[in-house]
Amino acid sequence: MTVDPTTARAAYAELPRRAGAWFLPIAFGARLPFSMVTIGALLLVTATSGSVALGGLASAAVALGTAVGGPTQGVLADRTGQRPVLLVATLLETAALLALVRLATAGAPAPAVLGAAALVGLAAPQVGPLIRVRWLALTAGDPRTLRAAMSYESTADEVSFVLGPALVGVLATAGSPATTLVVAAVCCAVLGTAVALHPTAALRAAVDHRAHAPLAALVRSVALPAGGMVAMGLLFGGTQTAITAFMGDAGHEGSAGLVYAVMGVGSAITALSVAALPAAWAQRGRWISFAAGLTVGTTLVLGAATSGSVPLLIAAVALTGLFVGPVMVTVFTVGGERAPGSRASAAMTMLASANVLGVALGASVAGRLAESGGTASAFAVPLTAAVLLVVAGVALREGRVRARR
Repeated sequence: MTVDPTTARAAYAELPRRAGAWFLPIAFGARLPFSMVTIGALLLVTATSGSVALGGLASAAVALGTAVGGPTQGVLADRTGQRPVLLVATLLETAALLALVRLATAGAPAPAVLGAAALVGLAAPQVGPLIRVRWLALTAGDPRTLRAAMSYESTADEVSFVLGPALVGVLATAGSPATTLVVAAVCCAVLGTAVALHPTAALRAAVDHRAHAPLAALVRSVALPAGGMVAMGLLFGGTQTAITAFMGDAGHEGSAGLVYAVMGVGSAITALSVAALPAAWAQRGRWISFAAGLTVGTTLVLGAATSGSVPLLIAAVALTGLFVGPVMVTVFTVGGERAPGSRASAAMTMLASANVLGVALGASVAGRLAESGGTASAFAVPLTAAVLLVVAGVALREGRVRARR
């Protein structure tokens, strides 16, 4: 398949023209707190309690809260519009972050700390998924620009999930773990409010003949892409945990984040290139091809880990990252195509929450494998996730998507 960089540049140039020049930087900054709170809660609770186990539970509580709060915000946004939902979520999230800092630093009982952590996840403003819904409305009738928007959003997610943890590390070193969550709270209050008040918040995705489809119909329509997002989460969580264990065995614990970031950099670059792919290449074909590339990459990662070579591992991780972004773009695009128009917000938040659940599950399974079967065995988790993505791609029926569209 050939790519057309000129077409891609024109499509990306359309994004600020349609949404406004300040929309892209504001929307990017507003998602940074989301990428900071999970690791921030882990560091804060571990440091204040002296218990890594309790810190891990706090991180899991944030993830579980997000899995519940994400779809809830999506359903409410479909009914009332994004602005009131984001304003309330931003207020609650700011308060929850400050409460978690206060409780943890004061040595509050574990149930209170974990409850605050769960509330942080529950109230986390679903900036990324809801911004995607705005693009559905802004690019209605223009599939080329829609593909560019989804590619950009996947890149923004990748960059934020590399930059967010790095920012946590800098702030924790320069100040304290509590500083990281205070900064996240300030960013959430300022930038979250800005996203909520932006004129695009009033936009709704075009409503089709399934406008009043019940929630059960939504679940059926996005079940396959949601499964794909769970698999993507398995890949992320499993890879991050396995790399951490591998680099620890190699005596380079502090470099684990940098090695994992190699995958994010490649993913961000190739996600942007999706807009240049020919429109004739169907989503099913893309899904299968990119997932097959992930399978090859994760197989090489497993082989490199087995050999114990750090340079080989880094090279294999870099190769794998080239396919991550395109798969993410494809899965979100398929989810947007399948969802009923009036349920677009719920659909996008469901996909994002499925990813969060996958990350938590992947990290847990990989951690257990690393402890029981050796570090290399943990890399079986991302390989399994890649294979599951191939299976999901094969199961996708393109004709059904076109009929619903």
